[in-house]
Amino acid sequence: FQTGTPTYLVDLLKQSDYDLRLLVAGVEVTASAFSEYRAEANNPLPMIYQSGYLTIKGYDREVRLYTLRFPNDEVRYGFLNFLVPFYTRVTDDETGFHIAKFMRELRAGDVDAFMERLKLFFAGIPYDLSDNTERHYQAIFYIVFTLMGQFVETEVRSARGRADAVVKTRDAIYVFEFKLDG
Repeated sequence: FQTGTPTYLVDLLKQSDYDLRLLVAGVEVTASAFSEYRAEANNPLPMIYQSGYLTIKGYDREVRLYTLRFPNDEVRYGFLNFLVPFYTRVTDDETGFHIAKFMRELRAGDVDAFMERLKLFFAGIPYDLSDNTERHYQAIFYIVFTLMGQFVETEVRSARGRADAVVKTRDAIYVFEFKLDG
């Protein structure tokens, strides 16, 4: 990951409002979906693939779909760490500090401290970095928890509705609901 600086990829991701969860979990695409040679704001996937940040991890012959994922954890965590300053005001050198604090608080079950830190983290996002949508904040949340190495699910559906995010630690399950201006 250290060999490149994918700032243009981050710009494409932000312009397209691409679902970052797909990058982490892996995305299934047809051959044409990742072989396009033009950079388009509405589809950053071809450029991310061609830049080497995603690789082919599988192919389903029956439906002719490829599965694209990060080639390894170094690239995945490097890419996500690189995204944090573009979605928040947190600098590269502060990211690790915040992630470690978040991890310690959740593992200790100190929900109040965790929530206070999370509020401060989100309050520090300048208005010009945010597109003021719930999805923008959800993407930030997802990046933070993925970097923490916790099991994170977003848009979790159940018989009672939908949770914006669910985080499972060894000792607890945390359910999050995001409300913009609410």
